[in-house]
Amino acid sequence: MTDDATPAQTLDCVGLYCPEPLFQTRESIDSIAIGEVLEVYADDPAAEEDLTRFAKRAGHEVVAVENDGGQLHILIRRLK
Repeated sequence: MTDDATPAQTLDCVGLYCPEPLFQTRESIDSIAIGEVLEVYADDPAAEEDLTRFAKRAGHEVVAVENDGGQLHILIRRLK
C-alpha cells in the first residue's frame, strides 16, 4: 500500500456477504472527509467487483486492491 493512502477509517466486512459489504462501504465512505481514504477488508467473492464498481460510479478513487487468497484489502479515496 502507498504512504499517501493512510486510512482514515478501517471497515472489517470479513464474514459478511452481498450486499452487506457494499452497504457498509457506502455508509463508511460518507462518514469520512473528502480526500481521506477508507480501508476495507472483505472475503465475499463478489466484494472486489462490487466495491470497485461502486467507488468508480460514485466518483471515488480506488487507490489499491489486493486479493490474498480470497481475503480482499481495498483502499478507496473519497473524492466527492
